[in-house]
Amino acid sequence: MTARVLNGNTLAKKLREELQAEVANLTATTGVKPCLAAILVGSNPASEVYVRNKRSDCEKVGMTSQLHVLDETITQDDLLQLIDRLNSDPLVHGILCQLPLPKHIEEQTILDAITPLKDVDAFHPENVGLLVQGRPRFLPCTPAGCHIILKDAGIETAGKHVVVLGRSEIVGKPMANIMLQKAPAGGDATVTICHSRTKNLSEIIKQADILIAAIGKPKFVTADMVKEGVVVIDVGINRIETGLVGDVDYESVAPKSTAITPVPGGVGPMTRAVLLKNTLKAAQIAAKK
Repeated sequence: MTARVLNGNTLAKKLREELQAEVANLTATTGVKPCLAAILVGSNPASEVYVRNKRSDCEKVGMTSQLHVLDETITQDDLLQLIDRLNSDPLVHGILCQLPLPKHIEEQTILDAITPLKDVDAFHPENVGLLVQGRPRFLPCTPAGCHIILKDAGIETAGKHVVVLGRSEIVGKPMANIMLQKAPAGGDATVTICHSRTKNLSEIIKQADILIAAIGKPKFVTADMVKEGVVVIDVGINRIETGLVGDVDYESVAPKSTAITPVPGGVGPMTRAVLLKNTLKAAQIAAKK
């Protein structure tokens, strides 16, 4: 079996082109130019690259961006004051605070402080609740990117058994919610979430028609853990001596798959593309006020 490689770079480029036209139209008709403000605390090389890529993406689609680089010793109160200023700034439509944050700062407190209308990562409890109810304001970037990949590839999800490997607030839980929702917003799928405490993990993964791996362990999923014809969405990005790898052992699993995302070049580019989509939606909401 030769797996179809689901190229996130190509799809993200297509989405950016569509967004560019929508951004231009919004600016021409309302005078509103979408703006994304990114907050980076401390010096983390991986985070710096990621934020730089996000700012470059904004430029490509005609959005503006701000970057607030803060010393890792900043107090939680000072960070909250910055977020309050950005919440109140009518020229800023989306706010993201790059994770992880230094240990002396409570991440949940910071994420909760971002107004739901500018929470383009969809981490605020209000936006999480709207997603669970099936009426999302913004879709979480990585899970939404996975769903778009599946839809664009014409992969049927309705009635399929989707196994989500991982239960994080960023990927696992919202991914399961999206796949549970009714189409077209969701996947209409039967969903099982697996995690570190799941018993008979390999047996459950082997039942998956579609496997979404987001467990954060390099090459964790091997060929003996999946069935023939599985569709694999690999969210993992792990750095090992030989470079970047996913949570799935691509070389052994791909021959058993009908379709699979590569790492890098699979889900990652789509995460950034959905962030732009959310920023545009935030600007559209602001323009209607």
